[in-house]
Amino acid sequence: MEQEYRRLLEQQCQHMELELSGQQYEQLLKYHALLIKWNKAFNLTAVRAPEEMINRHLIDSLSVLPHIDVERLIDVGSGPGLPGIPLAICRPDLPITLLDSNIKKSRFQFQAKAELSLDNVDVIHERVEKFQPEQLFDGVISRAFASLQDMIHWTDHLCSEKGIFLAMKGMYPVEEIELLPESIKLRQSIRLNVPGTDGERHLLMLGRS
Repeated sequence: MEQEYRRLLEQQCQHMELELSGQQYEQLLKYHALLIKWNKAFNLTAVRAPEEMINRHLIDSLSVLPHIDVERLIDVGSGPGLPGIPLAICRPDLPITLLDSNIKKSRFQFQAKAELSLDNVDVIHERVEKFQPEQLFDGVISRAFASLQDMIHWTDHLCSEKGIFLAMKGMYPVEEIELLPESIKLRQSIRLNVPGTDGERHLLMLGRS
């Protein structure tokens, strides 16, 4: 089955025109295997089928890779490390902080960081509103928040003055954008190409006006 998973992962990455090294594919598949193993005991994700995990978690996370142009990134509500860990594997030059308040998910993140030797990853187990970083981030990403308003409200104190909020969404959220505070503007909306996933996927880039 491992060969099948690798074939699927490579095929979908090529479809997105991502050029990854053999070592990066190996690390992504090792992370995938860890996720399968831990999910049986700790219910880290509702997605159970290994093939579905590749499409809905790994590929979905990697779809934003070409659009990450920041120096320090925090993945808020990271869960089992999504999208942060796949991004960290493919961008070893980029410091990425994973933030989650669920102890089981943070423990999994620590384990994945150790087993994959991800020196560019920091794991923080804390509620988002209580986390006070020593240095602000110029990129705040999340694929788990219910609304753009919630994302801005809960993560505003983590983002530098000229930083950007990267919201991974499904369909283009017209009503949520209309309800954003005047201090926040939509800088760019990118429709993502995510093979193996039903429905639309968008990356919204928000910044202070």
